[in-house]
Amino acid sequence: MNFLKKLGCAAAVTVAMAGSANADTVMNDWVFNPAGTGFANGVTIGEYLDITGNAFIQLSAGSSAGSFNFREHAVFAVPYGDNQQTGYFNQLNPRGNITATFEASGTGTFGGAFSFTGGTIKMYQSDTNQFTSTNGIYGANVGNLIAEFEVLPGGGGTVDANGSPTNNGQVSVTARAVEGGLAAGYFFRGNGNDLSMESVLSFAFTNANTLATPRGNLVSEVACQFAGFSGPGCGSGSYANAPGQYFFVGNNGQFKLGEQLAEVPEPGSLALFGIAMLGAGVISRKRAKKA
Repeated sequence: MNFLKKLGCAAAVTVAMAGSANADTVMNDWVFNPAGTGFANGVTIGEYLDITGNAFIQLSAGSSAGSFNFREHAVFAVPYGDNQQTGYFNQLNPRGNITATFEASGTGTFGGAFSFTGGTIKMYQSDTNQFTSTNGIYGANVGNLIAEFEVLPGGGGTVDANGSPTNNGQVSVTARAVEGGLAAGYFFRGNGNDLSMESVLSFAFTNANTLATPRGNLVSEVACQFAGFSGPGCGSGSYANAPGQYFFVGNNGQFKLGEQLAEVPEPGSLALFGIAMLGAGVISRKRAKKA
C-alpha cells in the first residue's frame, strides 16, 4: 500500500473513532485580514497559513524509567496563506505582519513518542516586520494580540534516544479558541461571518529538526528570556545543545482552523485525528498539483 493510500486509510479510521469529528472539520476557503480591517479587504485562505520558526525544549526526568517531561517555548512568523483556487500562496504582508508564540508542556518516552498535556498559542499583528529582533520576545509578541488558543491534550510526534525530534519529524498540535479568543476583524468564514463570535479549533502541523548552532539572539531571546533558561549562554559561557537535557529545533509547517466539535474527542482520538487531517491535506495538495 503506497503512502497516500495509508494516509487515506488512517483518515478514514480516525474519523470513525473521533465520533463527532468528520471530513468537514478543517475549515476551507476562509478569509483572513492581516490588517484587521474586516472581511472585504481580507485574503482567501484555501486551507492553511504557512508558519516557520524555532523552539527551545527542556527535558526533565519522567515518572518512570525511560520517560521524560518537557517544556517548549517557540516563536513563529506567519508569512503566507495558501489559495487552492489559484494554486498560489498569498503573501500576508504588507497588509500586516503576523507572528506567534507557543508555550506547551508534555510527556514522552526516549526513543518513542511524546504528546502535549497543555499550553497556549498566541498570534500577533503589527504594521512592521519585527520578527528576529529584540523587541518583545524575538519580535514575535509585538503589536496587537489577535488570537489566543488553548492547547488540548494529545498530538505530538516521535523522538530519538536523546528526546530530540526524529529527523524532519512531524509534530501535530490541536488547540481551541473559545468565543472571544479571536479578535474581531481578522478571521472570517467564506460567507463573511466573523469567527470572533464563535468557538473554533485549530490544527498545527510542523516538521521539526534539531538546530545545531542557534544564533546568539535566538538564545538570549527565546531560551534565556522566554523560557527562563539559566544555563550556558544566559549570563555566562557559550550555549550548546545538550542532548537529553535541552536543545533548539527549527520548525516549518501549517496552521489550520477547524469547526468546534459538539464534544471534543478523547486525547488519543484527537492525536489520531490530527494525523488524519495532515494526511488529508497532503492528499488534497497532491491532487491539486495533478490538476
